[in-house]
Amino acid sequence: MPHLRLPQATIEYSEFGPADSSHPPVLFVHGALVDARLWSTVAKQLAAQGFRCILPNWPLGSHTSPVNDRAVLSPPSVAELIHQFIVGLDLADVTLVGSDTGGGLCQFLVDAHPDRIGRLVLTNCDAFEIFPPFPFDAIFALMRWGTSVRTLGSLMRVKALRHSPAGYGLLISNPDPELTASWLRPASTNPAIAGDFAALAREIGKTDLTATAPRLHRFTKPVTLVWGQADRCFTPELGRRLAAVFPNSELIEVPGSRTFVSLDDPGAVVTAIEQITAR
Repeated sequence: MPHLRLPQATIEYSEFGPADSSHPPVLFVHGALVDARLWSTVAKQLAAQGFRCILPNWPLGSHTSPVNDRAVLSPPSVAELIHQFIVGLDLADVTLVGSDTGGGLCQFLVDAHPDRIGRLVLTNCDAFEIFPPFPFDAIFALMRWGTSVRTLGSLMRVKALRHSPAGYGLLISNPDPELTASWLRPASTNPAIAGDFAALAREIGKTDLTATAPRLHRFTKPVTLVWGQADRCFTPELGRRLAAVFPNSELIEVPGSRTFVSLDDPGAVVTAIEQITAR
């Protein structure tokens, strides 16, 4: 797998589509305790249309290479890491796509480093004071130590628990047992990854987007929100609030989808990316 070595962490990534695409590059940002496979179906469909899609595994708990410096494991610092990745690959006019925690990271990024971002697509994600949403705020509070991360990860090996409303069952309509198990495996089996996630959880507990949100109106480039309407974490009302912040935004409501719209209705995300690129 290709990788980019940065001072704070080594970022592994996959690419789909032509490197010399006539379309702007599409960079995907997943959330906590998932990896880039969240976007695989979307990326493959876009690649078939000639888009270059870049899918990094960010250090958010399902990564397999421990970070070099845990000071990077706060939401604003991970957003800075994403910026360094963009610069390292010399990407420009990027279509930035985020979900869940990753959507919050995208908001930090366009606030701090908008120049290389050409447009923004967000599926259901953290915004304002919702960082993270209930019940995951309580779960993250329990995972602020490496031992508790590994203990809870071990418990979640049981599919019924992993797919319960306290797990991925709240985020995906029909979770894939093998995929969700693999997302939890690094943090539940590798003490270094568990320690990374615990450090991230401690910082998430001290972070929200209430200070960033009032500045997002400065990002005047196209923004599309592809918002699952069956999401009980990031509700339809939250999506409407976030869409209203950006001056050049469009809200696409996706009936029946939960948080991970890219898995529940990948076609809706593909269409949104195609359309925003054409705007």
